[in-house]
Amino acid sequence: MSREYAGKGTAYYPTGDIYEGDFLDGIREGRGKYFYQNNGDKYDGEWKHNYKHGIGKMLYNGKGEYNGYWENGRRHGEGVFTYPNGDVYSGWWKFGEKEGTGTYLYKATGMKIYGQWRQSKIVTGKWIYPNGTFYEGGFANNKPNGKGKWVFKNGNELDGHYEQKKKEGEEGEEAPAEEGAEEGAEAKPKFTLHWHSDTHIVESAHLVNSVEQ
Repeated sequence: MSREYAGKGTAYYPTGDIYEGDFLDGIREGRGKYFYQNNGDKYDGEWKHNYKHGIGKMLYNGKGEYNGYWENGRRHGEGVFTYPNGDVYSGWWKFGEKEGTGTYLYKATGMKIYGQWRQSKIVTGKWIYPNGTFYEGGFANNKPNGKGKWVFKNGNELDGHYEQKKKEGEEGEEAPAEEGAEEGAEAKPKFTLHWHSDTHIVESAHLVNSVEQ
């Protein structure tokens, strides 16, 4: 492709990648589709200075789909990521990671976590069950941690705190695939959760600890 070319065209790269769309001064600028040969990923959206920039949809082959805003080649701004298992994260991103206000919905259980995210992990917010019961407080490792409270569907509240303990001698869980082609999934440690009530309502404490984590 000529350095001065402007308009629509198709570029074939030595890697086997293909770009079909708008060019300005020989670079990707405007709207276009990009096909990644090595992993089968596909992007359809806006470009600026050869980078994904603006609104676009990225299909990570076998790992999920992102639809939203991009900046300088990374997910940045508001967007939705849908995982192969049907889980959905909807919210804000910063330089490729979940950052700001967002909601993660678990399709299999109907549970969701909503709150503030930092570096793709929720740090404070709500863990909401389909029956209306929810936990509100701190999080770590995408699970409740530290001070918080349970609010039951009858309006009763129970204050306390969660303690996380790493499970020893067990294989880690597979990391979410939202990083797409940027990095491979890596093992994550598993944790058990222990709820400590600020009161001595044994019945309520038992109810909280019996919730499947």
